[in-house]
Amino acid sequence: MPTFRALSRNSRSLLLVASASLAVSGQVTRKPVPHGINSAGVQQKVSELHPAATYQLGGHPDWMAITPSATWVADSDRSQIIELDPTSTQIKRTITISKPCSGLAADFDSLWIPSCGEHALIRADLNSGKIIARIAVAPADSEGGITTGAGSVWLPTKNGLARIDPTTNKVSALVKIPFGSYAAAFGEDAVWITSTQNNLLTRVDPRSNRVVASIRIGPRPRFLTIGAGSVWTLNQGDGTVSRVDMKTNQLVATIPVGTPGPGGEIAFGAGSVWATFFNFPISQIDPALNRVVRQWAGAGGDSIRIGHGSVWLTDYKGGTVLRLKLPL
Repeated sequence: MPTFRALSRNSRSLLLVASASLAVSGQVTRKPVPHGINSAGVQQKVSELHPAATYQLGGHPDWMAITPSATWVADSDRSQIIELDPTSTQIKRTITISKPCSGLAADFDSLWIPSCGEHALIRADLNSGKIIARIAVAPADSEGGITTGAGSVWLPTKNGLARIDPTTNKVSALVKIPFGSYAAAFGEDAVWITSTQNNLLTRVDPRSNRVVASIRIGPRPRFLTIGAGSVWTLNQGDGTVSRVDMKTNQLVATIPVGTPGPGGEIAFGAGSVWATFFNFPISQIDPALNRVVRQWAGAGGDSIRIGHGSVWLTDYKGGTVLRLKLPL
């Protein structure tokens, strides 16, 4: 049977075929089909949403990061980082970065940009937009995530979890983590990393730079977010979200979202968990109920963030970013 390389966001849409199947040992196993949530009153049409602003970017807008004065968007295809004005529909500036990938992080007066083109971590000044450092550490996969916390920047790499010191722009530690770990988030004074290959959520103590807990969660977890005292992982294997209590390191809920398959993203804000997936651009999870309370179906989806009193949603295929005022 042929083998396939890890998918980038540029190629993942090729796999979103409803009736896709694989031949395994002479038998046909059908892939899960994205169907969303069919409960009464949950699913709505994305066309019913009314954006406060639509940013016409072209290309394939993808990863986002929110700062107090802007929203930043990555476009790997056009090798750009784009700064959007949250009070208008204007583009404030564009920074050229070779194939930005694996997330964006804003901290230490800088934007931290993993580059799959340079196989490095790029640091850009938030005020001037100028590149101030190129750090020789490459993301583990184009589909991943970067985070900050405990005075450091954290990036999963093929050799482990790299801890970068922003005062020296050098790797200060390399933490051994499970194989197939691509995305990271910081919360409860810990770094949390999903292992897509091992169906694990790993907790790293920044004081010791060691793994202190490994929690078995849903199948093929990749993207994750922090909120309401929990880590929330988007599981590509079956389209669920796993909720892990950060104080007990225990899996406390598995929430059906109905969006299995590659891609997607998840964020926390305004008291809710927000997930996105192609053709199901927004799914809103209520942490008090541990279930999807609203889901919008239709064209769009890819990356989602909460900030400036709005939900920010990229349409990877349509080349736009939507700003949707809260509450939706």
